[in-house]
Amino acid sequence: MKLGVFTVLFSEKSFEEMLDYVKDSGLTAVEIGTGNYPGNAHCDLDALLESEEKREEYMAKVQSRGLMISAFSCHGNPISPDREFAATSHDTFVKTVKLASLMNVPVVNCFSGTAGDHEGAKYPNWPVSPWPNEYAEVLKWQWEEKLIPYWKEWGQFAKEHNVKIGLELHGGFLVHTPYTMLKLREETCDAIGANLDPSHLWWQGIDPVAAIKILGKEDAIHHFHAKDTYIDQDNVNMYGLTDMQPYGNLQTRAWTFRSVGCGHGAQEWSDMMSALRTYGYDYVVSIEHEDPLMSIEEGFQRAVTTLQSVLINEQPAEMWWV
Repeated sequence: MKLGVFTVLFSEKSFEEMLDYVKDSGLTAVEIGTGNYPGNAHCDLDALLESEEKREEYMAKVQSRGLMISAFSCHGNPISPDREFAATSHDTFVKTVKLASLMNVPVVNCFSGTAGDHEGAKYPNWPVSPWPNEYAEVLKWQWEEKLIPYWKEWGQFAKEHNVKIGLELHGGFLVHTPYTMLKLREETCDAIGANLDPSHLWWQGIDPVAAIKILGKEDAIHHFHAKDTYIDQDNVNMYGLTDMQPYGNLQTRAWTFRSVGCGHGAQEWSDMMSALRTYGYDYVVSIEHEDPLMSIEEGFQRAVTTLQSVLINEQPAEMWWV
């Protein structure tokens, strides 16, 4: 496996400054935002699509530092009832897949999206309970009329461009669990898989190692984000796991994103790395930092240190002892 970073963390740095910093930190991969929620600080989509020369220069800057691009990421909401944002999300996604294909980047990361509750809706609607019955009816409509049709077409588009789609299992979007991931994959194509981020699993009560086993058996893990979550059980007792308080309410929130190792220990992260190797994932572990208690520098370096101690870098030896 290789250690990388989602470079939106360093949006204030120039492209080359960012690459130098990543290299000097001992990493070997970068995941680059192309627009929508992550922004496009290090990737001018239109310019790169229009010029082979610029693409070659761009990739040369990456490879000359001994780095690789693990994924392009364009998390948005292509099925949002906000038509303008849906159109922007979709357009950025299509361009990102085309660019990934041209530059031999194997994965594009994004969200599945969340629709409204009917054609005239103004905002996305994320049902989390099957009753009252109208919630189940909304969910059925969203999947059958919006989610599956969109990804049937655009999952196939990605497959034709030899690009895998890594859907982040993020609360608030229709694909947010191993089950919803595999359900959409079954209804569409095998280009659809997970950008698995354990931080979103923990607060839903899902064991990340179990999720790796479930998805790994189906060869459905296309990318992996490394971010931690701290669960405050006292606050869970008050607010529940679907806590709607702002992320800045650190003293009262039920859960908070943390740097790797600050929510769960090295043993749990080691177990995840072992499960990834056991169930066929031998690609990049990409650090994502959203820790409100630490600076970017400290949170990033804490993640690097923890992951370097548990990452499995080399191929296994022959079983010489049997």
